[in-house]
Amino acid sequence: MSSEFENLDLLDVLSERHLQLRNIIEELWNDHSDMKLSNSEWFIMARTYKKQPTIAYVAKNVDITRQATHKFIKKLETKGLVEISNVKNNKKVKSIRLTEFGEKCYEKNQSLKADLERKIAEKIGDDQLQFFKDILKSDWGL
Repeated sequence: MSSEFENLDLLDVLSERHLQLRNIIEELWNDHSDMKLSNSEWFIMARTYKKQPTIAYVAKNVDITRQATHKFIKKLETKGLVEISNVKNNKKVKSIRLTEFGEKCYEKNQSLKADLERKIAEKIGDDQLQFFKDILKSDWGL
């Protein structure tokens, strides 16, 4: 194991690795695009990809405040990545969907993440990576 993680407990190692991977993906995206996007904006785009959820649904399913969610959605709209519309038969409820440009950006970012995952698999092995993913996806009883 890398010495930088040697004295960390499980939660700290997971947190550090998550941060490390997020930073790598952010850097890769920034190398391929002039448009800067925050992790929160990517989370919102992930909840919206190939769907048309309500803004309230998105706000409940990302780990940021409702007000911040609205702010990020407005930023995404300004960047041309999402469209906001009224829900049919309900003027109070708004839905969100990715624009064609938003979908292309999301898919490009997914491609960058897939490339990074392949690099990790090359380093630790396909079986180890799959085992790790299975553990992370399993029910931990929490």
